[in-house]
Amino acid sequence: MDKAQRFIFDNTDVRGELVQLDKSYQQILAANQYPTIVANLLGEFLVASVLLSSTIKFAGRLTLQARSQGQISLLMAESTHQQHIRGIARVADEITTDNFLELFDNGSLAVTIEPDKGERYQSIVPFSGTSLASCLEHYFQQSEQLNTLIKLSANAEYASGMLVQQLPEQRVVDQEQRKQQWQHIVILGQTLKNTELLSLENHQLLSRLYPHDAVRLLSHQSVSFQCSCSFERSGRALMLLEAEELQSLFDTTELVQTQCEFCGKTYKFSQASLTKLLHGKHKTH
Repeated sequence: MDKAQRFIFDNTDVRGELVQLDKSYQQILAANQYPTIVANLLGEFLVASVLLSSTIKFAGRLTLQARSQGQISLLMAESTHQQHIRGIARVADEITTDNFLELFDNGSLAVTIEPDKGERYQSIVPFSGTSLASCLEHYFQQSEQLNTLIKLSANAEYASGMLVQQLPEQRVVDQEQRKQQWQHIVILGQTLKNTELLSLENHQLLSRLYPHDAVRLLSHQSVSFQCSCSFERSGRALMLLEAEELQSLFDTTELVQTQCEFCGKTYKFSQASLTKLLHGKHKTH
């Protein structure tokens, strides 16, 4: 089941989130043929985008995007507040390494929040450590001053992740007690194996990981693949071309065809339909 589920540690200022992707992950992979290492990384990015969106209250979309001069030039995952996800990767013809930093050589990692109402906000995440999880842990520590533990894993079938985060002082104000509680939770959390993360149900995972702690699972939210492409968006992308270039396309064919990279859906445009779209007369398909 594709879901995101929050959990809390009673009598502490620590909360967590678990994400499991199955069908949605497979639907996203089906749109493109990726090498195994790239598919697994895309799975981690998708899970991470859901985990990150769970840490903020907003209506809109959150995008986690890496661009680089390495063998993965682009890897992007997007999650809305309704937990609709999509993602894509652009890669070299041949992948010759599984080293995280080499794959994203001379790259940048950005978290972008686009509220339905309000201004767009972007944070740059340094490529540090040897994994996406370590980069995001560093991001939370540096930009949000929040202690955070992140576990991410993906294989050919599933992608899963766990985020555990220490919140600002509410229930516990004693600093030494806060420190001890966090160290205890992190030490146990770091023992989580990828096989457990990918195979266990949430209640099994938490009871195995924290057998002597008061951990409560809250209600879950379904996660699903949903592409935001449309006839209008694809048409507007075409209209960004230079007029001469666009005309040259119609000189060779009556219908110009575009395909969404995220879901593979095809859109066909005539000069007449593009003109109607330009003047806002085309109805949504």
